[in-house]
Amino acid sequence: MEDQNKSNQKKDKKNISRRDVLKSLATVPVVGAVAYGALKKKQYDHYLNSKIAEELGMSYSEPENKPAKMGGKEIRIGIIGYGIRGKQLTQGLGFVHPSKVDSWKEGAMNNKDDKRYSNFIAQDDLNVRITAVCDIFDTYGTMAQEMAANVNREGNGGKMADLPKRFLNHKDLIASPDVDAVIIAAPDHWHGPMTIEAAKAGKHVYCEKPLTWTVEETYEVRKAVKENNVVFQLGHQGRQTDSYNKAKEAIEKGVLGPVNLIEVTTNRNSPNGAWVYPIHKDANQNTIDWEQFIGQAPWHDFNLERFFRWRCWWDYSTGLSGDLLTHEYDAINQIMNIGIPDSAMSTGGIYYYKDGRTVPDVLTTVFEFPERDLSMIYSATLSSEMSRGKRVMGHDAYMELGNTITIFPDSRSTRYADKINEEIINPSQPIYSYIPGKKNVDAITSATESYFANRGLLYTYRGGKRVDTTHLHLKEWIDCIRSGEETSCNIDQGFEEAITAHMGTLAYHHKKQIFWDAENEKIIV
Repeated sequence: MEDQNKSNQKKDKKNISRRDVLKSLATVPVVGAVAYGALKKKQYDHYLNSKIAEELGMSYSEPENKPAKMGGKEIRIGIIGYGIRGKQLTQGLGFVHPSKVDSWKEGAMNNKDDKRYSNFIAQDDLNVRITAVCDIFDTYGTMAQEMAANVNREGNGGKMADLPKRFLNHKDLIASPDVDAVIIAAPDHWHGPMTIEAAKAGKHVYCEKPLTWTVEETYEVRKAVKENNVVFQLGHQGRQTDSYNKAKEAIEKGVLGPVNLIEVTTNRNSPNGAWVYPIHKDANQNTIDWEQFIGQAPWHDFNLERFFRWRCWWDYSTGLSGDLLTHEYDAINQIMNIGIPDSAMSTGGIYYYKDGRTVPDVLTTVFEFPERDLSMIYSATLSSEMSRGKRVMGHDAYMELGNTITIFPDSRSTRYADKINEEIINPSQPIYSYIPGKKNVDAITSATESYFANRGLLYTYRGGKRVDTTHLHLKEWIDCIRSGEETSCNIDQGFEEAITAHMGTLAYHHKKQIFWDAENEKIIV
């Protein structure tokens, strides 16, 4: 009998509701009752949220920052492309130009919360050396050499190592016996050919997204990587984002219930966000190898806008689908393993940037996954910065996802119906939220940086410390080269990304529904 009473007491305590808390406040004296009530409610809500998370099986712990695998010889890397993304990738490796170090140090002097230099210095040493660089713009080629020589991570006037060799053609760099692996940060229309060339030469490859510029290249790239047994990593650094791992945990534990609709978005509202990048003062026909830039693309006379803002033209770009949709798709594929959709439909146009571009600045694509009873909508605009993020909608709860995650119960949930009726769960309040590294202050310097930061694509947290996701993604690639293991965004994941993006693009061009024949691995237009 005594055991039964204890059991009932425990059960009553577990089922305590907000209504019970409010009733208990009636016994508190009037003086100070409001302050006391607010304090008790805050403590109660904290306790309740912890108990709900515990019942859901969700944790709040951040992953540890595992040290890089340092065994074996130093890995020699060749860099192909030193534009915007090329600079970010070499930073992730542990190399920056002396002028950037000076800029970071000045920023830290003026703002104690500016941790860019200290965070960079805290990165793991990956035991790599940049032995070769290639860029067809002379100024970037020289800067890449100076970046690679800055092994001591110092500013101008610091002690530098010898300059690595600069190659004028990517094929010569790939063929160099002094290169073990390559990082490809060239325009989209070069991703496929360069990856195939490197794989056939037995060089490991880290390639920026998207995987390919054309559908045909997608099959050829996969074949070359698999047949030559090289370690491949596609540049979706979101694979390292801590909140995405928590979202995957929530999906696997059924916290959301059956998921039937997903919305992913792009919202930008600046020239830089719309790929209208600055044109370098040194750029001209004498400092740029225009014919190499064109490559297999349709011929066009020398044009600085096309060289620096190539994302605006289908001649070199994959548009919103290949550039920004792929990040959103890969995040969902990482979390839910959705694979290639059964079909795609797209609509949109050039509605704001009437600057001669051919790729749309507004795009909506609907992907159907009938075997999963699921639709995914991608909606993008480059002329509005309204924050929308990613939403995964389930029968029992929905999840808002970015560099943090928040899960709200659905008011018509089956799983949580009893707790909603008992006021243990309030549909207007989250049943789980996760904010990694919330004590850290973030140094964001532009609207474009803010866009990527909010999506967990600039940094994440490991053991409470802020870490560059690109660094973590490169570290994983380097570790896998040494261990022979598979990367998280390997060629199979890359193939799914590329086919999905191409389906969306083809649907836009043809103004019709595009299908995927999974049995024959063929897009049906």
